[in-house]
Amino acid sequence: MSELTLLLIRLAFLAVLWFFVIAAVGVIRTDLFGSQSPAAVSPRKVPKPVKPVAKSKKGEPREMVVVGGPLQGTIIPLSEAPITIGRATDATLVVSDDYASSRHARLFPQDGQWIVEDLGSTNGTYLDRSKVTRPTPVPLGVPIRIGKTVIELRK
Repeated sequence: MSELTLLLIRLAFLAVLWFFVIAAVGVIRTDLFGSQSPAAVSPRKVPKPVKPVAKSKKGEPREMVVVGGPLQGTIIPLSEAPITIGRATDATLVVSDDYASSRHARLFPQDGQWIVEDLGSTNGTYLDRSKVTRPTPVPLGVPIRIGKTVIELRK
């Protein structure tokens, strides 16, 4: 093999290697910061209240309260709409936590109760001290932990 051929093979290999590295960095950046640039993501976005259900039955939760983490004290009224939790800017509850995924978990009403579902997050969603592996009903006052954020459903 001539020297020119070896040089061209080495350059092509180097170009493919750099392409892989740049693609990997892009995927990591998107996972960490979402689809927007890091400067455009608000670190403490307080969610807009969702229109509450006109009349809830006795014993059913009426609000989701953040009881731990940087957004402690945030209250989101519950309605028929699902609640998404994560770092993505379009989530209902935006958490700026290194241990939360862009689309980490969701809460949704089903048959008169609220269900928590992990959306394939890296670090998991915990109901009380149990890892959520499938859609699970959430009792009143039981903590849901997503990274450093802890939420509860309350009347």
